Amino acid sequence: MSQHNPFNDPFVAYLRAMASARLARLRSEEERSKGASAIEWAIITAILALLAITIGAVITKKVTDKANTINTG
Repeated sequence: MSQHNPFNDPFVAYLRAMASARLARLRSEEERSKGASAIEWAIITAILALLAITIGAVITKKVTDKANTINTG
C-alpha cells in the first residue's frame, strides 16, 4: 500500500515556496528596517491559513477516496 504525502502535492509545494520566499524577503528587510507592516503580516497569515486549508482538503480527499474503496459487503 503506497502512501501519498500531501506535502508533495504541486499546489501545496507552490504555496510553501511562495511563503518561504516571502518570509526570507521579510527577514532581509528587517535588517534594514524595524519590521513588517500590519498588511504584510496579514498577507503572511492569509497564506499560512490557505496552506493549512489546502493541506486539510488534500488529506480529507485522500481519506475519503480510500474509505470509498473499502468493501463493506
